[in-house]
Amino acid sequence: MNPTQGRPAPAVRPLSRSHQAWQVYRRSGSAMLGAMLLLVIVAATVFGPMLMNADPMEMVGAPMLPPGSEGALLGTDYLGRDLLAQIIQGGRATLTVGVVAALVSVFLGVSIGALAGYYGGWVDEALMRVIEFFQVMPTLLFAMVLVTLFGPTLWTVALALGVASWPTTARLARGEFLRLKRQDYVLAERMSGARNARIIWRVILPNAMAPLMVSATLAIGVAVLFESGLAFLGLGDPNLMSWGLMIGNNRPYILTAWWTVTLPGAAIFLTVLAVSLVGDGLNDALNPRLRERI
Repeated sequence: MNPTQGRPAPAVRPLSRSHQAWQVYRRSGSAMLGAMLLLVIVAATVFGPMLMNADPMEMVGAPMLPPGSEGALLGTDYLGRDLLAQIIQGGRATLTVGVVAALVSVFLGVSIGALAGYYGGWVDEALMRVIEFFQVMPTLLFAMVLVTLFGPTLWTVALALGVASWPTTARLARGEFLRLKRQDYVLAERMSGARNARIIWRVILPNAMAPLMVSATLAIGVAVLFESGLAFLGLGDPNLMSWGLMIGNNRPYILTAWWTVTLPGAAIFLTVLAVSLVGDGLNDALNPRLRERI
């Protein structure tokens, strides 16, 4: 007689939410491609300057050498500076602005949207008017005004973009708080005498993080585009190399030296594409309906 007969089958341990999210995410080929591409870009911008040990402002050869030239793998710009060094060093500034601007945008948007959605009433009405005021204002134009007023440094550009782009996150956070504040666990916290601050930041916000994380990820790509636009218009930090500044400096030579504009433009395109793919993958992975199918 088989000794295992008659014994109950071992219980299957359910997967945690994070494990379920990872299972959904890794099944998406586009999401994994975006994650790997973004990882390569970040690694190149972080460790590339230390490995190359090259100054992006230093002239290394004749102006507008084509890609593959000796001493300049990707060619040189109109002043004879190495394009590879500029792209790697410029990516550090561009990504820094994108991440900081996204963090500022998410912080402002979540804070204002959470207060509006939780308290409702006149608080919601007042904050919604503020949100609508900033939302109808062109983001790039508003950022240009702030940068002009406070000076075109790396941090002022990042803060200006964050201050100008938070209304979308605020609306999303408001909707999530309006939905979640009626849940039973929130009502139970209220009945137990918990303070509003605890309910907002410790109870509701962790359950609203899924869509907010997706919004924060996509905000990085938007900030990268806006930073490149500001740098292209000459409103970025002139002392720091960035992809938008490279395009702006070399745009008069696009017909005779196409690589000086195309290569930094491709870097912007690949970065925004990678961020978008990661954001779409997170949107699917953090969707509870898709997790339940595993």
